Amino acid sequence: MLTAIIDYESGNLHSAQKAFQRMATETGAGEVVVTADPDVVARADRLVLPGDGAFPACAAALRRSGCFEAMVEAVTVKARPFLGICVGMQLLARVGHEYEDTAGLGWIDGEVERIVPAEPALKVPHMGWNDLVIDTPHPVLAGVVSGDHAYFVHSYQMRLSDPAQRLAHVEYGGDVTAIVGQDTRIGLQFHPEKSAATGLRMIANFLTWAP
Repeated sequence: MLTAIIDYESGNLHSAQKAFQRMATETGAGEVVVTADPDVVARADRLVLPGDGAFPACAAALRRSGCFEAMVEAVTVKARPFLGICVGMQLLARVGHEYEDTAGLGWIDGEVERIVPAEPALKVPHMGWNDLVIDTPHPVLAGVVSGDHAYFVHSYQMRLSDPAQRLAHVEYGGDVTAIVGQDTRIGLQFHPEKSAATGLRMIANFLTWAP
């Protein structure tokens, strides 16, 4: 089994790689590689798309990377399990409205908009620990319950057209989408590699998920 963390020069992947390798060893889930090679992406058994920064820059870099077509084919044609993290989750949406309107992958029926908390005292970005509220059970969330903590750093959030695709949210001057999912695809707005035991549990669940 091979898990590919796609490197399209969008953030430091060292901590993510360490967390995924640790849980792959613990669960017997095979090898984890960080790669910018489309051939490796195409043959991987599961894919992870991380992302830090602005939606338009990440979308452009992913398309430039050479991995875009291989990733889309692996997920849409071969139905490989896919995990998007932070901006990697936001890219699942139809469109992002950060700086300019930018097309996403369209795998989740949603739009990415700036967070505008109802309480003016709350700062943006939404940064730090927050309590998850589980909306819909999912195999990747096995053993995770409402009240478990995750670590967030983001100024934009996904607004969903189909509530069934939202698996969890957090409260931050209104509710903010934390986890989305559809078919073999799941996205986490937070950083699981920085979310202690809760994040590691989700990583382990993803590495052993067989949708």
